[in-house]
Amino acid sequence: MALNKVLLIGNVGKDPEIRHLQGGASVATITLATSERYKDRNGESRELTEWHTIIAWRQLADLAENYIRKGSQIFVEGRIRSRSWDDQNGQKRYVTEIQADSIQLLGKRGDNAGTPAQPQPQPQNYGGGYNAPAQPQPQQTTPMVNPADLTDDGSDDLPF
Repeated sequence: MALNKVLLIGNVGKDPEIRHLQGGASVATITLATSERYKDRNGESRELTEWHTIIAWRQLADLAENYIRKGSQIFVEGRIRSRSWDDQNGQKRYVTEIQADSIQLLGKRGDNAGTPAQPQPQPQNYGGGYNAPAQPQPQQTTPMVNPADLTDDGSDDLPF
């Protein structure tokens, strides 16, 4: 049995880079910082920041394009992917990335600065079956009741 699963909560380091490919597919590259704090042997506080490259395809890329900005806090669930290529000088290059399966926006509504015309769902999970952002529902109003219409005739319909 094998398992390749990554769970990350962190802050986006810069606005996502979005590419639109032939055939309509889109891909987003998101730079995510995760930090851990600890005390060293001398009792001094230290912080270790790890930078991750997140690759999001299709609907997740659309989410990144519309709602994720530098400084946004997100939860990413995905898989580790490594790949290699030869650069223009013939050197073998390697990169390890996180292939996102789902992304959830965290933080307060103002933390994820989407375009002003679009509502920002908070929190909303995207991935797996992709749950599209909910469209605003019309406000339902409760009809006003005139207190004079309420009469207490002493009969209750309660069984106790």
